[in-house]
Amino acid sequence: MGNRILIVDDAAFMRMMIRDILSKNGFEVVGEAQDGSQAIEKFKELRPDLITMDITMPEMDGIAALKEIKKVDANAKVIMCSAMGQQAMVIDAIQAGAKDFIVKPFQADRVIEAISKTLGV
Repeated sequence: MGNRILIVDDAAFMRMMIRDILSKNGFEVVGEAQDGSQAIEKFKELRPDLITMDITMPEMDGIAALKEIKKVDANAKVIMCSAMGQQAMVIDAIQAGAKDFIVKPFQADRVIEAISKTLGV
């Protein structure tokens, strides 16, 4: 199917926003995590088709988690979520293997465009 998504963000409100956008557009949210280490565990357990990953989180940030997930599965598809003004971190994330990035506050059409493009749907 190619549309099982794991949402990773330390802010419950942001996870809820993304979940709403995704479910309204026919994507299945298979899990959520609130930091990088949880993201890695959930990825191994759920094997989602795509992950939306916040860059700045406590414990382990999104870039560190992205690198670990890529060690588990080099083909993992990850879209980074960043706040305005995090360009340097976005570049690091892309170099580490992120497929795309979306900027907060989320615009529903941009979120769907990034996910659809990355999943090829």
